[in-house]
Amino acid sequence: MAFQSEQDAKAYWREHLRLMFILSAIWFAVSFGCGILLADWLNQFRLGGYKLGFWFAQQGSIYTFVILIFVYARQMGRLDKKYGVSED
Repeated sequence: MAFQSEQDAKAYWREHLRLMFILSAIWFAVSFGCGILLADWLNQFRLGGYKLGFWFAQQGSIYTFVILIFVYARQMGRLDKKYGVSED
């Protein structure tokens, strides 16, 4: 991976860390927030016959994590192309 300049390398890593922080915050909010903190409130709703708080604790955070993996891969591909360091 070769950047055109030191500034490009710093900007690339700044954007990469920003993306990682955002995706980690989303995962934290879904897994800890919806699965633990808001579980009692969410249990008044049902999804597929199960209480929503229970569903987030058991399945929702896992589904969210898998979706975030695909979002991360897509966004990193775009970021690599933007800075000219893609493997294509």
